[in-house]
Formats: sequence, C-alpha cells, structure tokens
Amino acid sequence: MFKELVTDVFFDLDHTLWDFEKNSALTFEKILVKNQIDIPLNEFLEVYIPANFQFWKLYREEKITKEELRYQRLRSVFDQLGLVVSDNMIDRLAEEYILYLSSYNHLFQGTVEILQYLKPKYKLHIITNGFQEIQDKKMRNAGIYNYFEHIINSEMAGVKKPNPIIFKLALDTASVSPEKSIMIGDSLEADIHGAQRSGLHAIHFNTHNEKPHNFCPMIQHLGEIKTYL
Repeated sequence: MFKELVTDVFFDLDHTLWDFEKNSALTFEKILVKNQIDIPLNEFLEVYIPANFQFWKLYREEKITKEELRYQRLRSVFDQLGLVVSDNMIDRLAEEYILYLSSYNHLFQGTVEILQYLKPKYKLHIITNGFQEIQDKKMRNAGIYNYFEHIINSEMAGVKKPNPIIFKLALDTASVSPEKSIMIGDSLEADIHGAQRSGLHAIHFNTHNEKPHNFCPMIQHLGEIKTYL
C-alpha cells in the first residue's frame, strides 16, 4: 500500500516497540518493595495506569511540567488508595522509577523481526514524547538503538506530539518530505492525527484495544506492517 511511496519510517517508542506497561510494572514491583510501601502491585497498578494516562495527556497538552507529571501521578494514586505517603517518599519513588525503568528491556512481540525486515528497505527513525535522558537508555538496553538513524524527542523540539513542530523537526532532521514518510504509533491523537496533519502517512498499532476507525490502517501485531511496507 505504501511501498512505492515511502522512504522513511518513523516509529513511536513507548507502547509501540518498547513494552511500557510491562516494564513499568516490573519497575514499580521493585521500588515499592525496596521502599516498604505495603500494597499489592495489582491494586497499585489498577489506579496508576489510568492516572498516568491522564497526567501524560495534560503534559502533552502543555498544561503541566515534567516535574509536576512525575510528582502528581504518584501523589494522586496514593491519595486515591488512602495511603499516607510523604512528599519526600513521593520524590524518592519518582526518582527511582526513572532510575530503574530503562533497566527492563521487554519489547512487543515481533519488534526485532519487523525492524530487521524494514532496515534494508527504509530509513528508520523515532519520534517520542518521552524524556531524553531515559529514551536512549531504553533503546540501548533493549538492543534496538542501532536500527534508527535519527531519534527525535519532545525536549529537543520544545513541544510534544501531536504538535506539528515536532513532526517538522523530524522531517527536516531526516531530510525527507512528508509524502515519503510514514508514522507508526499507538496513540490515535498524538501519533496518527499528529502525523496526518503534518502530511505523513500513518499506521495505527492498536495496543489499547481501541474501536476500529477509518483514519488509517490499524494493526494488532507489528508483523502486520509487512502488509503495507
């Protein structure tokens, strides 16, 4: 479908290649035990996962800072769970979360295989809203860093997806036109609509079990990319 058009493939990282939820759960399992926070992991995650999603949305919309994101997502969870946790402990957990998160390396099934398939045919890049100090570590530790020519993050761009500025920076950095580029990501808002508004093609990796739509092709497994590229 896109084989004759596309020369450059831009991937999101978290929730698309790097299995954020699995790696995040392992990180919390470690730091909650380490800091003697007495709550079952599944109960914590049941509240944390939707809270984290909401605070990331606020961060993406420039309504809170990186520091506020890191503090408030934890504070809101402990408050909802009725656990008394000091601000000092919140700060420690936030720091340790960032410290240990990149040490876990789980990728989505088929990640390495699809990168090996695409690499000889296309130039591969990353566009991520994640923090610069941790995204490179994630990719290096997971063994996928060298597949990509350029890694564009929101701190470099000064804005976050879906802002068109980050897509323009990515295209300019890769020296490619939007018509010859495709974005593959999990977020309909940030990755798909953001890319399409900037003129890129898109493939939606449906890691969140969203309803079918007609905005672009939707895939359930990374191996399905071979159908289009």
